[in-house]
Amino acid sequence: MNSQDTKKAVVLVSGGLDSATTLAIAKDQGFDCFALSFDYQQRHRSELVAAGKIAKFFEVSEHRLMKIDTGGPSGSALTDMDIAIPDTLQQGIPVTYVPARNTVFLALALGYAEVIGASAIFIGVNAVDYSGYPDCRPEFIDAFEVLSNVATKAAVQGRRMRIQTPLIAMDKARIIRTGIELGIDYSITVSCYQADSEGRACGVCDSCRLRSAGFEAAGIADPTVYA
Repeated sequence: MNSQDTKKAVVLVSGGLDSATTLAIAKDQGFDCFALSFDYQQRHRSELVAAGKIAKFFEVSEHRLMKIDTGGPSGSALTDMDIAIPDTLQQGIPVTYVPARNTVFLALALGYAEVIGASAIFIGVNAVDYSGYPDCRPEFIDAFEVLSNVATKAAVQGRRMRIQTPLIAMDKARIIRTGIELGIDYSITVSCYQADSEGRACGVCDSCRLRSAGFEAAGIADPTVYA
């Protein structure tokens, strides 16, 4: 593939298992990947450290960290230290939902994609074990793709944007098996909602439970380090 044929993609990389797998898939599909992570005053910093490791592991063309000042009450246990992370399985939309997070993330990714000439944005949302988050559903992604193609100069001039969600219909076991086939070292990823400063997982939050069950169902040893 010569430089004129290279497809560019922005890939949202949080530091977790799903985003690492999404990046691996984008690379495998031949995209020149530009990783994008967000510091949105989340509860712990270890996921951002993990995001850097993942970007380096996959030798992305650029890894950009954008800071978002949410300001005021956040309404989410992931950004408000006064709201506890639940240690039991949550029903409905849980307190770890961050209001409009993926809408904001994708909007910033869209601007970044337009600047670098990318035609795709990859995000690791999942509708099977999505923890009740409304902004991980196919309906949301479809709506945002429509918006993307009426809101940018690039799209109006003919370079349409695709919002790629390769994990949308996968369960966690299939995601893990796919990542292993693509050579991911999952030990460098951090999925826990309240990992400590060294990236060690709590083992009791929804994200830890989904991750652990996924490795068990996939028949693959869990490399997660627990506190």
